[in-house]
Amino acid sequence: MADYWIEGGHRLSGEVTVHGAKNSALHILAACILVPGECIIQECPNLTDIDATCRILEHLGCRVTREGSTVRVDSSVLECCDVPDHLMREMRSSIVFLGAMLGRCGRARLSYPGGCEAKWRRSFLG
Repeated sequence: MADYWIEGGHRLSGEVTVHGAKNSALHILAACILVPGECIIQECPNLTDIDATCRILEHLGCRVTREGSTVRVDSSVLECCDVPDHLMREMRSSIVFLGAMLGRCGRARLSYPGGCEAKWRRSFLG
């Protein structure tokens, strides 16, 4: 581990590149369905969980495009408020869609997320 020694009396300057974090990006992408319009997410990491989240958004009716580390989500039209079992099981964090779907649609239908052994669907009505 490197040591940093800071002596007072000198102004600090420089640049730091902040990389996107998967766990925050998944929540932000799910929250995009709360906005009936376009959201632009920058510095979104290129990971399989992000791809799975985008597939769920597309299933719900969102238009999703990716250009490098920028993801655009247009949720002007939300066609459904259910996520099929095969999409839910792609990742454990797919449950993050529950709150956003309830907020936008007033209802949600999801199966258990990936990693859970139970196979029965649950309905959440708002």
